[in-house]
Amino acid sequence: MSDQLRLGYIGLGNMGAPMARRLTGWPGGLTVFDVRAEAMTPLAEAGATPAGSVAAVATADLVHVTVLDDAQVREVVGEVAANAKPGTVIAIHSTIADTTAAELAAQLGPREIHIVDAPVSGGGGAAERGELATMVGAERAVYERIKPEFKQWASLVIHAGEPGAGTRMKLARNMLTFTSYAAAGEAMKLAEAAGLDLQALGRVVRHTDALTGGPGAIMVRDNMKPLEPDNFLYQSFVHARGLGEKDLALALALGEAVSVDLPLARLALRRLADGLGVPHSD
Repeated sequence: MSDQLRLGYIGLGNMGAPMARRLTGWPGGLTVFDVRAEAMTPLAEAGATPAGSVAAVATADLVHVTVLDDAQVREVVGEVAANAKPGTVIAIHSTIADTTAAELAAQLGPREIHIVDAPVSGGGGAAERGELATMVGAERAVYERIKPEFKQWASLVIHAGEPGAGTRMKLARNMLTFTSYAAAGEAMKLAEAAGLDLQALGRVVRHTDALTGGPGAIMVRDNMKPLEPDNFLYQSFVHARGLGEKDLALALALGEAVSVDLPLARLALRRLADGLGVPHSD
């Protein structure tokens, strides 16, 4: 049974510590390790068992790993695997190269050690509340086995596919975040040149993003083929394209008037219709 799994957690930083804290009452028990002994103290006080080494955590059935980068992931996974029994699941929550988990899964699969890449999204506050989203790359049977435990610290658990798919989904998700940050910087530059209060603009954007969902509002398609006119999304996306192209053209005209270059807006004007899957305006 899932709740009888013995759990391990390696890496108790800004994300690992709150995720591990939500596992301290797990029926099968929790063993934790961090190179900083002081990071283990609060978890030990909450009921976890502190370990003296990575190898000591390898007795767990499900070992979580939240470390800095690919090199640390490979080092920690290698040490856990060297001391683990067949059937052990190693869940990697670090954001790493998309090939790393797939390579480790292929390497350790013959020994019946299961590699799962399960990067998270939502930040430290969501980790504290157990409201993270996690994108899981795992064999389906392994995913079903560990999903109940993942629900202790994530309110959204998505099976992205085989090992490596979780990381690919996280990279696509973060690309959206940081592209939108660049667009926000461009919008603020335009607003400042047009004599507007940037704090007031920020309040408007945060308020309306909460209502409309921001860029996530259009991410409801099954594939990126052009939409057929009888698709239930077609008319609403044609409407969105019309508004978007009009407003982008007006913003570009304002930028020209106040001598502000808006390369992201120009690109968006060219690409918006294709992204929505509908024809450009005439």
